[in-house]
Amino acid sequence: MVPALPAAGEGNQPYKLYYGTAASAANYGGYGGNSDRKTSAEYVYDVPEGWKERLVSKVEKGTNGTDSEFYNPKKRTEKEYLTFLSGFRQLAPRDVILNNLALSDVELQDLIAGADKVVSEEKKDEETGQVYYLYEIDGVGKHSLITVTCAKNKLYAHFVNAPAPEWNRDQDTLTHLRDSFKTVSSSS
Repeated sequence: MVPALPAAGEGNQPYKLYYGTAASAANYGGYGGNSDRKTSAEYVYDVPEGWKERLVSKVEKGTNGTDSEFYNPKKRTEKEYLTFLSGFRQLAPRDVILNNLALSDVELQDLIAGADKVVSEEKKDEETGQVYYLYEIDGVGKHSLITVTCAKNKLYAHFVNAPAPEWNRDQDTLTHLRDSFKTVSSSS
């Protein structure tokens, strides 16, 4: 069942809903299975109209778990993407998760190390009971919003990143992108 999402078009910004499958690198390209992304979706998030999808390579998918990525063509470093790792049944404590994500992401390590402020909170989807950890990192010249959850024996991490000038200008849109991320329940 695809969950209800926040109303699109805040501040007259139209969005399209992206359906992510979190398929393994072995299944890259949708070979041998259901090719209907909506039916096979494991997660969804909003993407601003006009943003471009960056195709993720099979190697990248297999090494760091990147499943999908979109960027603002006017400012390529303003982007949202999702990574996933298999073999996680439940979330670790909030402070441990962020540090573990940073172990495989040098940019995230640097952002956290130089951050002016790191805020974290836990939210529970009242409809599904799904628990999400939300992180906001206010770094030197860059802002990052990260949402992490576990479902279907996978850890999902949704990132929304922007340089400081774009964050200051597009904060409402970028926060909407963070809040739109949801895992999809397999029950109808």
